[in-house]
Amino acid sequence: MSRQSISLTAPNDDWLKNQVKNQEYSSKSELVNDLIRQARNQQAQIDWVKAKIEQAEKSGFTKDSKDLILVQSKSMIND
Repeated sequence: MSRQSISLTAPNDDWLKNQVKNQEYSSKSELVNDLIRQARNQQAQIDWVKAKIEQAEKSGFTKDSKDLILVQSKSMIND
């Protein structure tokens, strides 16, 4: 695992400390890693939706209904 040194604003540092203090996480590192994982998952979901939109735009239509695309999008968010 690589070590990094980062600077935080006072409010962000206080929030991180409170999460650890409230035993939501065992360390600030664990919390930051979890936040990064969440951001990566969100980006994957955004990329999937963008790809579906681009596919539909290029073909002029899609076989998937608007409702199906919405259901698929929501299921990715809940994963």
